[in-house]
Amino acid sequence: MTLVAVVFAIVYLGMILGGLPFLQLDRTGIALLGAIALVAFGALSPEEAALSIHLPTLLLLFSFMVLSAQMRLGGFYTWVTLRIAGLRLSPPALLAATMAAVAALSAVFSNDVVCLAIAPVLADACLRRGIDPVPYLLGLACAANIGSAATLIGNPQNMLIGQVLALPFAAYSLEALVPVLLSLVLAWAIIAWQLRRSVPAPKQVAPERREGACATFDPWQTAKGLAVAAALMMVFLFTSWPREVAALTGAGLLLMSRRLHSNKMLGLVDWELLVLFIGLFVVNHAFERTGLAGGALATLADAGAPLAAPVPLFAATFVLSNAVSNVPAVMLLLPAATEPFSGPMLALVSTLAGNLLIVGSIANIIVVDAARRRGVEIDWLRHALTGVPVTLASLAVAGAWFAMRI
Repeated sequence: MTLVAVVFAIVYLGMILGGLPFLQLDRTGIALLGAIALVAFGALSPEEAALSIHLPTLLLLFSFMVLSAQMRLGGFYTWVTLRIAGLRLSPPALLAATMAAVAALSAVFSNDVVCLAIAPVLADACLRRGIDPVPYLLGLACAANIGSAATLIGNPQNMLIGQVLALPFAAYSLEALVPVLLSLVLAWAIIAWQLRRSVPAPKQVAPERREGACATFDPWQTAKGLAVAAALMMVFLFTSWPREVAALTGAGLLLMSRRLHSNKMLGLVDWELLVLFIGLFVVNHAFERTGLAGGALATLADAGAPLAAPVPLFAATFVLSNAVSNVPAVMLLLPAATEPFSGPMLALVSTLAGNLLIVGSIANIIVVDAARRRGVEIDWLRHALTGVPVTLASLAVAGAWFAMRI
């Protein structure tokens, strides 16, 4: 028990710090090392560790990574971004069009992938037009996070929640639709108000294309990806076919291509994220077996703050999502998700909380890194000036929604 508790504490300290002192480890490396330590010291057998992994979640996540790879290689994201950036709209209207498109895409194709594909193209397009790209890039990150909360496939933590708690796809989307739309409108209003103080940027010549950043638009490959995505949405909404099986079937169909080699498709899969899930599944399972997690929940309940209650769960999700990142936070809190409202609350709050700070979500980090490579600096303060009010506004909407619904 002591060994498991120590490993668990070290792993989640690493989640908070983003690494461990004196070691070249990121969050994925820490989670994997923790799982290896538990097996190496006999806390779990290799078979027990394997059984602790929630395979349906990994299959669903992998399948949508393949689908998103298809859309990236088909140039779909680049095409959409350039079409929107070329519209002769006022700055607030251009921001609205960008955020609406990003939110819709993120609800289906995963917010991280959408940001990865769109951020460099959007930054270049803004610089060519002579407009400050920072508000639009921040709008991209906020819209991607908010839009991804609309479905159970929009981001990794929602996939995990939907699979583990067996949430109905359509019922969740109906529950999330109103707070997501209101949050998106409020985010646009906040950033549009900040646009008034933006300083025009000098027009720049379009930079050279970078590998994988601006794929040439391929109508056929894009159509294939969109057809599979549409078919999967119909399956999720109107059938009882297991989501992971349907998605894996769709991924298999896309891999059977005469033009896109499978190594290109699989090269765009985020294997590190899959390994992070595997490591955390093993570490959390070992910790739950000690009984310490159940004891902590009982102690909170005796103190008058049962984690299964709405307010404590809402607050814990917000705090932990920004302390250890949303995926580890959700894994920690899933054992407390015992009420009908718990799943939707976990999904919405953990996702909306990601806008608070740069490290709150991978989507934020992707956008900031893409901006830096284009010579556009978005520091912690500049992000917080947008992220904090957007997060507080969206969480206020979610809180009011749950207060009315519960």
